[in-house]
Amino acid sequence: VALFSRAFFWLVSLLLASLIWFISVHLSDREDARLQYGLLIFGAAVSVLLQEAFRFAYFKLLKKADEGLALISEDGRSPISLRQMAYVSGLSFGIISGVFSVINILVDSIGPGIVGIHGDSPYYFITSAFLTMALVLLHTFWGVIFFDACEKRRYWCLGLVVATHLLTSGLTFLNPWYEASLVPIFIITLCMGLWAFVTAGGSFRNILKCLSCKQEDDSRVMMYSALQVPLED
Repeated sequence: VALFSRAFFWLVSLLLASLIWFISVHLSDREDARLQYGLLIFGAAVSVLLQEAFRFAYFKLLKKADEGLALISEDGRSPISLRQMAYVSGLSFGIISGVFSVINILVDSIGPGIVGIHGDSPYYFITSAFLTMALVLLHTFWGVIFFDACEKRRYWCLGLVVATHLLTSGLTFLNPWYEASLVPIFIITLCMGLWAFVTAGGSFRNILKCLSCKQEDDSRVMMYSALQVPLED
């Protein structure tokens, strides 16, 4: 349920951003190519800001739901943690973003024509796939960092999430110069992944423990008795 509800929030943000861009294009001079390119960049920036605004709105909604679940539970605790909600929220955000990023490319791949026939890069589809993968991972990492920053009121972390989101979106305008866009985006993805890993409570010790596949020894001694209490008639 959380997966689909978060995807709905992203779709609403996309709808609003598309509406703003559509109105701005129709109110401007369509013959001015530089102006239209600037409006496209403006639309991408507005889309990023709206996505982060709806991410914050979804956090507030989940926070209210978490408080409600804690009130009705027997032990006074919510059955799902904030980190789990952050992960699911970011993953759903990334999945729906990746679907919309690649669906038009898959439609165009049906044909007619051959990629690169007019001198374009023949690596268009493979680079688009890697870019989509990076965006899905980034949204997952941003979700974990964003929710933790909202919970602990670390506003500088929120600013870094928004800034890296804007930077990633801006780097895509360097295409088809793929070396200048993909390399920095994957560096950002790696940095955000490490940050999200530490934010979620991960450590180098946990990695070694996971790779060793060793279970912790239980020092407690269990005493069993063959004697049984007779059943009462």
